[in-house]
Amino acid sequence: MIGYLEGKLIKIEPDRILLLANQVGYEVLLPAVIRQSIETKEIGDEISLYIYYHQTERQPKPTLIGFNLEIEREFFHYFISVEDIGPMKAVQALTAPIRKIATAIESRDVAYLKTLKGIGNRTAQKILATLEGKVAKFALIHSEKEPPEPPPSQEDFKIKVEEVLVRQLGHKTREAREMIAEAMKRNDAIQTAEELFEEVYRGEVR
Repeated sequence: MIGYLEGKLIKIEPDRILLLANQVGYEVLLPAVIRQSIETKEIGDEISLYIYYHQTERQPKPTLIGFNLEIEREFFHYFISVEDIGPMKAVQALTAPIRKIATAIESRDVAYLKTLKGIGNRTAQKILATLEGKVAKFALIHSEKEPPEPPPSQEDFKIKVEEVLVRQLGHKTREAREMIAEAMKRNDAIQTAEELFEEVYRGEVR
């Protein structure tokens, strides 16, 4: 059984790579989040992967599934223990960093789980029923290979600021939105919630 491969990239496809190791070319499937982490790699580059080896009577042809870290492969074992989630479905579903999926499970965030490809409400509930309380350690995964997260969109941090103004500071929704709009008008270069709070505060003390 193959558990680890180290070699040279000789082909890159949307969901898999061809890896040359010891003069043998291995086709390795990659979950989307792992595939994203090798975006900067080019043909001929060296790469190493931990491998989940899948072969059954129904599917006698071996399938290799690759991960950057051994603990990511361990999470995959847990994930496919959920009813209705086999290895192929799991490969498609892992479109977010493992640590975020584990955090969603432990915090019972069904909405987040439903953002994973192919995961509906029924399957999300099964994931919680099977894995809640078992995957907390995976929420602590830190990988330098993980792709950088895109900066939050303007709408994302505006919503966060609005929620704090309304829920914690007692402003009405309309009032909060007007304060945010005025702050953005004064400084359209704001990039984060912290900068927006500062600008809202400046507007109030003027």
